[in-house]
Amino acid sequence: MNEEIDSINQILSTTPAGVYNDEEGVVEGGKAQVIRGWIRSVLGKIIQYKAHHQSLLNEAATTLQLASPNDVVLENVLPFLELPSYTFEGED
Repeated sequence: MNEEIDSINQILSTTPAGVYNDEEGVVEGGKAQVIRGWIRSVLGKIIQYKAHHQSLLNEAATTLQLASPNDVVLENVLPFLELPSYTFEGED
């Protein structure tokens, strides 16, 4: 993930900026398009990581419920492990 975040610096240094047209104003250039694509890519990976985290959380919860009294797991452990409920655009 760190590589993905750092990659934008390398991409932007070689991407042309927007083009200005007197009649139409600023026309969206390469940097804006690249940034939008990069943001989509990073958000996609975050969504994948959240899904993987939830899968691991479910597996750990099942193991804990088998090994511990149910009320301890539900009241103390699971709330600590869950991710915030924020959803990203495009996330199911």
